[in-house]
Amino acid sequence: MSMSDGDLAAHLADQAGKILLQVRASGMFEGKSLGKAGDQTANQFLVHALRQQRPDDGLLSEEEKDNPERLAKERVWIVDPVDGTREYGEERSDWAVHVGMAVNGAPSLGAVALPGLDVVLRSDQPGEIPAAPEKLRMVVSRTRPAKEATGVCEAIGGELVPMGSAGAKAMAILRGEADIYLHSGGQYEWDSMAPAAVALGWGLHASRIDGSPLVYNQEDVYMPDLLICRKEHADMVLDKVKAFL
Repeated sequence: MSMSDGDLAAHLADQAGKILLQVRASGMFEGKSLGKAGDQTANQFLVHALRQQRPDDGLLSEEEKDNPERLAKERVWIVDPVDGTREYGEERSDWAVHVGMAVNGAPSLGAVALPGLDVVLRSDQPGEIPAAPEKLRMVVSRTRPAKEATGVCEAIGGELVPMGSAGAKAMAILRGEADIYLHSGGQYEWDSMAPAAVALGWGLHASRIDGSPLVYNQEDVYMPDLLICRKEHADMVLDKVKAFL
């Protein structure tokens, strides 16, 4: 019996996460070599499974040589086997596995596993998002917070919450740990596609930081900026970020 796309995405993200935890627990790798081993092992599993289960769909993975055939496909799976390789290598919990699908360029379906927390969040099974506090919390990079994000956070009187991977940051809003994820300064389609699909499925706002829609399965997979937040905060954040663009 074949799985629905949503079940497949969630199952693959969950299983890849379990594989990554096993690789880490093996004790055979550490630091950068752990990140590399994890990336390769999870990628192999995801790519093989998707090619077997959905042979007619396109596929784009961070760890796989790009195949331009995907550009002619309506349905394209976009995966990031380990989002937050550094955090994974450092044995932290703020890393993720992304399995998503763009349909005609739109982020239509996604699952994001947070294996360190034993959680999988999916676009087709939205939950209740906790209410925002008075002082809004903005997730930013642990190592290099973007000036746009820190500037907007200051302008709205918010609080910065440093965190690892893009997927972990986006899911922190769904989990009630943050309210705004504003990123600029470099990402690729696999960094944001599944998290954006999940955020949209849960009724959040997801766009570029100039307010334009997120469009995936492009020839150039560089997608440098992203805003994910509650719908009621979107106009305010988009207005404040203009001063930094």
